[in-house]
Amino acid sequence: MISTIFLQLPGGLSAYGQFIPLVLIIVVFYFFMIRPQVKKQKDQKKYVDELKKGDKVVTSAGIHGKIVEVGDATILIEVDNNVKIRFDKGSISLEASRLLNQPAKV
Repeated sequence: MISTIFLQLPGGLSAYGQFIPLVLIIVVFYFFMIRPQVKKQKDQKKYVDELKKGDKVVTSAGIHGKIVEVGDATILIEVDNNVKIRFDKGSISLEASRLLNQPAKV
């Protein structure tokens, strides 16, 4: 019965030959979409775990400030003189904070 199925395949392709394009699409999708996103998430988590008092940060909402206190799940940011706001650690933006802390190009 299996030999009759193989004989009916168009173009003489084997059953495995039909799955090669599907496997290639999955591999390309993994390397160009999933893997970079996982790396970005790991970098974000590492950055948040390394936050310390005195660091200048930017939240995902765009609020700039300096860290006054670091807790387990939250941080206290001073945004102006005697104006402090408590944020969840996950709301700190890695990309925006890195841009803020880069030295100005002359």
